[in-house]
Amino acid sequence: MSYLTLEQYQRKWIFTHQSMPVPECDLKTIKPMSADRSSQLWKENISSQSPDAERLSSSDWPMKESNWSMTVDWMQAWESDEEIMPQGVIDFIDWQDDVTIYFCYEKYNVLETKWSVFKKYWKNFLFYDDGPILIARRRKEALWFNSDGTVKLGKRK
Repeated sequence: MSYLTLEQYQRKWIFTHQSMPVPECDLKTIKPMSADRSSQLWKENISSQSPDAERLSSSDWPMKESNWSMTVDWMQAWESDEEIMPQGVIDFIDWQDDVTIYFCYEKYNVLETKWSVFKKYWKNFLFYDDGPILIARRRKEALWFNSDGTVKLGKRK
C-alpha cells in the first residue's frame, strides 16, 4: 500500500487541532505516504543518501545555493489571523490548483495533496517546520521551509 489513512498518521493532530481544524472534505485529500513510498519519493527527488534536511550532503540539489533565487519570511504570515500564504511565495509559485504536491518532512514522512489544499491549510503543514521541502509533480519550482521562519524559493535541477 502506498498510503496510510490519516487515522494511522502519527501527526494527524496537525490537521485536526481545535484551533485550526481542516474540514473532513479536505482531510480526505491529504494523503500520508507509507514509509516505503515516502522513502522512494525522497530518494528520487530530494536525496539518495540523506534521511532529512539537516543531513543533506553537498551533492544534493537543495544544498546548492544556485538553485535558490530568494528567501521570504513565512513566520509573520503564519502568526497572523490571515490565512493567506506570504505574498512572495504566491508570486513565485504559479501552479494550477489541481497540481499534485509533495510536502517532504523527511525520508519516511511525506504528504501528498493538491496545491489548492496546501495553499488553504499551509499553516497546519508548518506546525512541524524542521526543514520540510515542498515539491510538485512535473514542476521544477520548490520551497524549503526553515524553522527560523524563512522559506527558500527555488528550482530543482
